[in-house]
Amino acid sequence: MTVLKSANHFGGNFGGKKPAIEHFLVEGLHCPSCIREIEGTLREKTIVKNVRLNLTTHRLAVEWARDSADFHENVTDNNDEIITSLKELGFKGYLFRDDPSAAKDDKEGRWLLICMAIAGFAMMNIMLFSVSEWAGSDMGTQTRGFFNWVSALIALPAASIAGMPFFKSAWGALRARTLNMDVPISLAVILSLGMSVMQTILQSGDTYYDAAVMLLFFLLIGRYLDRKMRNHARATAHNLMSYRPSKATIVKPDGTTEGCVIEMLSPDMIVRVAPGESIPVDGIIIRGTSEVDTSLVTGETLPVKATIEDKVFAGTMNINGALDIRITALAGKTLLDEIIGLMETAEQGRARYVRLADKAAQIYAPAVHLLALLTFIGWMTFSMVGWQQSLITAIAVLIITCPCALGLAVPVVQIVASSRLFKNGILVKAPDGLERLAEIDVVAFDKTGTLTLGQPGMANGDDIDPKDLELAASLAKTSTHPLCRALIVACHERGIATIATDSPLHEEPGMGLRATIDGREVRLGNRDWCGIPADIEENTRYSELWLKSGTAEPVFFAFQDRLRADAAQVVDWFRNKGFDILLLSGDRPDVVADVSKELGITDFTGAAKPQDKIMRLEQLKARGKKILMVGDGLNDAPALSAAYVSISPSTAADISQNAADFIFQSQSLDSIVRAYQISRSSRRLVFINFGFAAVYNIIAVPFAAAGMLTPLIAALAMSGSSIVVIANALRLNLGKLFSSRPSINSSSNSGENK
Repeated sequence: MTVLKSANHFGGNFGGKKPAIEHFLVEGLHCPSCIREIEGTLREKTIVKNVRLNLTTHRLAVEWARDSADFHENVTDNNDEIITSLKELGFKGYLFRDDPSAAKDDKEGRWLLICMAIAGFAMMNIMLFSVSEWAGSDMGTQTRGFFNWVSALIALPAASIAGMPFFKSAWGALRARTLNMDVPISLAVILSLGMSVMQTILQSGDTYYDAAVMLLFFLLIGRYLDRKMRNHARATAHNLMSYRPSKATIVKPDGTTEGCVIEMLSPDMIVRVAPGESIPVDGIIIRGTSEVDTSLVTGETLPVKATIEDKVFAGTMNINGALDIRITALAGKTLLDEIIGLMETAEQGRARYVRLADKAAQIYAPAVHLLALLTFIGWMTFSMVGWQQSLITAIAVLIITCPCALGLAVPVVQIVASSRLFKNGILVKAPDGLERLAEIDVVAFDKTGTLTLGQPGMANGDDIDPKDLELAASLAKTSTHPLCRALIVACHERGIATIATDSPLHEEPGMGLRATIDGREVRLGNRDWCGIPADIEENTRYSELWLKSGTAEPVFFAFQDRLRADAAQVVDWFRNKGFDILLLSGDRPDVVADVSKELGITDFTGAAKPQDKIMRLEQLKARGKKILMVGDGLNDAPALSAAYVSISPSTAADISQNAADFIFQSQSLDSIVRAYQISRSSRRLVFINFGFAAVYNIIAVPFAAAGMLTPLIAALAMSGSSIVVIANALRLNLGKLFSSRPSINSSSNSGENK
């Protein structure tokens, strides 16, 4: 076992000292302009040396200027000053706490869902009256007025509730003397509803209740999907923190023990970890022998023997022996914190990709207002129609330019794609994951649990005498060790009885099992436990168990992880399409080399730690490569976040599932190919939708500004454009997808082309 060097990242409060950096969570962030506003304001404060805000995780890091004359000795006063400044800017801030339950409490997401439901319900009911008005050319004035009043009674309360996410955001932007996308949306909704009420009261002209509510409904869909993406990123960091124990058992100099919260520990203290407990700190074993589940570090499912002088890490699991550990790194500087830091850095990079759309919004908002204003002024100046008709024309421009088709161009394709992926056993976690998956040119695989099933299987079972298997099974039956379980499975596959011995059974932690059967001592365990010299059956490629029964020759049981049935086909498919294939694994280099040779992968790395995988991905990214990372272990979580896009199997650790953009449910890897094919088709349809939206605006805006389109026609055009975009997206269900077959060559002629 080896130590990982800690990465430099924001730390915590150690040893009772005032923290150089404090972390806050900020609510109400929507776009990069929020970040610029907050960071710019806080940097002006003399107590602040530096500040950084992560749009994805909503985490604000403030580095204090300790040498400032205004710096308060009481840390709470400094924190309150930051929180007050955030409040003055229209944002809610509070101190960051390592509480995983906070990530589950998504009140804003539930509120968006409620608003979307209200808008959808109101839209469907108002459309019933609108269709009646459009079709009823002989409808009387009183009947038309009644329908308008009913529509108003539905639209006004529905819009006042469903529009709150946009109204609040717009008001906050106006108070800060800035503009965002929600300002023209709010203006169009308020003006169209106001004019509709006026027309209803005067019983003259058309009303636009349906257009206003429909606009809110479709825009809320996009807002909700964006919210889900950002929540998934924040939940990843919170779930990682759940691997950090909150308490530890310290060993005093006199040998007694007592409980202690993690924050009160200090270097060189001794902590005792009982079997089944998580190791709370990074440290060195000074007493005891055990096996440790190091999947957090290596991703490998088999436990590693740990004894005196071995180094262990926070978050890993002690399996079967008590350990006394001398602390070398505390909370904030452990391997677990390093992984969290790597993930946050990767998520920040991903957020910059998402911000490209926000940059367009900065241009769009003032342009729409200016265009509508110029339309109103132009009609007031150069025509005799009066302010009412000029305002109606300006409203038509606002409605026709509302980004409904543009806003749906991506979300509606994502919804259809997500549905088809779900039918194929693939879950989408990141709304922009499809975009990124379609652009990949490198596929990086983890080994254990990804290309393989993560379950050891007996490699030499057919060469072993069934009597030896039965004897070994009599000892292994009651053990929970993965190799013992694999031995029992091998016996079942061969119809060999697995009856536990009646003799007293002793288990030595990290070594093996021992029992006396028919007067003979029988041992099952590692090479040292069974007294096997190192030069017998030299083995570096297999996990091994040995059976030693009395004076009989020792029996060697070899175990290796099993490849998924279609691993070779899937690797061949990507290779034939021109992708670069990588294998990055924490397993032993010789084992990784064997798997790579079997699959025809020439670029592989064994014994890779989390930062080794990150470093390899960063090297490729520096060359302009866009990488798909496929992994399942805790140690893969940072790489999954750092990659351009990522996929995990459903058997992956919870934290890896949260870090991944996609999760596939089946035991086969062909789901990865299908996800790629669907993403390629999705991107093509998104581009078609964008093209249509652009043509729509180029044609419709001049007509609206010229007064040739009423708000009603504008609403119809906007709705029609939405229908076209949706119909185009539904074409995604027509494509044929790849399916793995028993034949090793089937992957070369199945599925769609790249």
